[in-house]
Amino acid sequence: MNRESLAHLIDVAAGRKPADLVFTNGRIVDVYTGTIDQGDVAITNGKVAGVSQHYEGQKVVDLHGQYLVPGLIDAHIHVESSYLSPEEFSRIFVPCGTTTVVADPHEIVNVAGQKGLDYMVNAAKLAPMDIRYMMPPCVPSTKFEHAGATVGPQEIKTALAAGKVDGLAELMNYVGVINNDPQMLDEILAAKEYDARIDGHAPQLSGKGLNAYIAAGANNDHECSTVKEVEQRLQRGMYVLLRQGTTEHNLETLLPAVNEQNARRCLLCGDDVQAKTALTIGHLDSDIRICIEHGLSPITAIRMATLNPAEYCRLHDRGGIAPGKRADLLVVDDLRQFHVEQVYIAGEQVADHGHYLPTVKRYPIDSLTSSMHVKNFDEKSLQLHLTGKPVRVIQALSGQVLTGEKVIHVAHERNGDFHYDPHQDVTKLAVVERHHETGNVGLGLVTGYGLKHGAIAISIGHDSHNVMTTGVSNHVMAAAVKSLIKQDGGVVEVDDDGQVVGRLPLPIGGLMSDAPAETVVQQLATVDAVAHTQLGMPKSIDPVMTLSFLPLAVIPKLKITDEGLFDVAAFKPVPLEVD
Repeated sequence: MNRESLAHLIDVAAGRKPADLVFTNGRIVDVYTGTIDQGDVAITNGKVAGVSQHYEGQKVVDLHGQYLVPGLIDAHIHVESSYLSPEEFSRIFVPCGTTTVVADPHEIVNVAGQKGLDYMVNAAKLAPMDIRYMMPPCVPSTKFEHAGATVGPQEIKTALAAGKVDGLAELMNYVGVINNDPQMLDEILAAKEYDARIDGHAPQLSGKGLNAYIAAGANNDHECSTVKEVEQRLQRGMYVLLRQGTTEHNLETLLPAVNEQNARRCLLCGDDVQAKTALTIGHLDSDIRICIEHGLSPITAIRMATLNPAEYCRLHDRGGIAPGKRADLLVVDDLRQFHVEQVYIAGEQVADHGHYLPTVKRYPIDSLTSSMHVKNFDEKSLQLHLTGKPVRVIQALSGQVLTGEKVIHVAHERNGDFHYDPHQDVTKLAVVERHHETGNVGLGLVTGYGLKHGAIAISIGHDSHNVMTTGVSNHVMAAAVKSLIKQDGGVVEVDDDGQVVGRLPLPIGGLMSDAPAETVVQQLATVDAVAHTQLGMPKSIDPVMTLSFLPLAVIPKLKITDEGLFDVAAFKPVPLEVD
């Protein structure tokens, strides 16, 4: 802003000059005082000039008693989990009322490093939504797996100095933090050198360990799964992000922890939200409805998606409707139903009754294609050597990133390989390294996933994003993996004969599609339908997201990487068989 534009803003605010746009006859949601105001809202050069009576404007919008609400802000989300490019992400999420997201590009940076971050930043510039980024500190998440890149203190400093990121993204290696891992300490200090905020990620951490984690600099946590976890973090000065994603449904469980005294420290976030969820259910607008249904006042719920994240994220130019703030505004017919009628970003209308108005411009994806680098993989790579001892089995939990662990007996062939029993809900699980042609294949078993026929293979495997596959035989698992490699990433399903029956191509790093959201949603719907019918999976299990979280070696309990089974609580590899 220069002197001329500042003077013009002041003149419009003072009523000496007409505004570009004036909203009149509206009910203004004041998140600062918790009241509903009435009057005009004057907009000029993308900012709110004033809130008062009788402003003049070049364009006047009569709201006829509808509500004017600040634009919604998601303080922690992964664009990649939508399977859409940033530009397409904007197209789908803006009509939900989301005007700003602070995204963690952890997924694409694990695949492509700086090249991945640069793509996300450049693509975001073409979107009306303000897509901001944090710098992932845990690339790879642990030293017990192979990612496509490595991020250290220097990379963090470079990104912060260049203004590409707002701070340090989720400190997933909380075990390393509280045990003074030198790499983690240096990365935290790199962020502190720039006075950058630091996001947390500490599932089930409590007591003195939680104290140590917060003392290190973690300011929030989105991984709470119980009311007690929320209360512990709030008591120690953290912000808590109440997550409601496509498979991670924590919001309703955690809402009893929110009260009048602590609500200003609580935020709503999506974390991992697929395009199908945004198109059919919504995003933060849906979360607000859930909060209201569970007893929160509409203004408290709205604050949790506007003023609270704006203050936490240090975005002091937004979050409320007040002079000098960005004119990110929503028109809502009824606060309790909270259906978003219109969306304005920086004073420009970008959505009308669910329709996105701008033309979608796309950034080239060439730098992130051809990301599948697998060496010497065949059926033999999938063979186990069991001796008849009890085995550790990963227990997939519906709607959770957390996993359990079971110790059971399973059948095996004469050569020691696992034998699938259709009467026992256990299938073989494999992680195939796909970044450096190491030839690594980590093997394990999973229960609770429910697959009864064929196999599925995906290139989405949080957080190193190696190939994940599970199936009823080595033959079909290998067929699925080979088809996935040929497809250049995404999702492939095969039947009992190894024939492809479902697919979702994701050419951008094996994580995102360059197709329109509707195409992606249709392809994913086919994948889901195939999983639930031809592969025999229960409808309560999301086939892609559930499988994609099984290698997440920083969230308890038992996980798997390309180096084998991993006990997150003990933070060490463990053998498949138990003595």
